[in-house]
Amino acid sequence: MWKELLKFPFYVTVHPFKGFWDLKYDNKGRVAIALAILFLVSVAVMYQYQYSGFVVNKHHPNSFNSLIQLRNVILPFFLWCVANWSLTTLMDGEGKFKEIVVASAYAMLPIFLLFIPSAFYSRFITVEESAFYYYLNSFAIVWFLYLLFVATMTVHQYTVLKTLTTIFLTIVCMGFIVFLCMLFFSLVQQMYSFVFTIYKELQFRG
Repeated sequence: MWKELLKFPFYVTVHPFKGFWDLKYDNKGRVAIALAILFLVSVAVMYQYQYSGFVVNKHHPNSFNSLIQLRNVILPFFLWCVANWSLTTLMDGEGKFKEIVVASAYAMLPIFLLFIPSAFYSRFITVEESAFYYYLNSFAIVWFLYLLFVATMTVHQYTVLKTLTTIFLTIVCMGFIVFLCMLFFSLVQQMYSFVFTIYKELQFRG
C-alpha cells in the first residue's frame, strides 16, 4: 500500500493529467507524503544555495541561514495554498484545501529531483559549462510550473483560460495577504510601543 503511495508522486511528474485525476478522485495523495516532499524541496534549495560550485554560486558562505531558506520555500507554498483555496471557493472550484496542498506539493517534486544533481554537477564545471547548470534549474522550474498548472486545472475542474486566470489572481491574492500581514504586525508593534511608552511614563512619574 505505502509502496504504491510513495511511487505515486513520481508517476504524477510524468503523467500529470492522469496522476492528478487519480489524486483527486481515487484518493491516491497523502498529506504526509506532500509535507515530506515540501521538506525535501526545502533541503534541495538549501543545498544548492550553500554547496553549489564557486563558478555559479555568488553567495557568501557565512550568509547562509537555514531558517530563512526554509521560510523562502514553506511560506510561499502555504500562501499559495491559502490564497488559491480562498479564491476558488468563490469561483466554483471543486478542490478542497487538502487536495490543493497535496497537489501543489506533488508538483514541486521536479525541483528536488533536479536541484541537488545540478548543484553537485556545478562543483566540477568550468565557466563555459555553467550553461547546463542553469538549463537544469530552468527546466526544473518550468516542469514544476507546468505540473502546478495541470494540478490547478484538474483539482478544480477548470478550463485552460479559467486556470490561467485563477493562477494570476492567486498570485495577486498572495501579495495582498502579505500586505495585510505586514500591516497587522506594524499596527501591533505601534500599539506595543504606545503602551510601553505610557507604562514607562507612569513608572517615571510614580
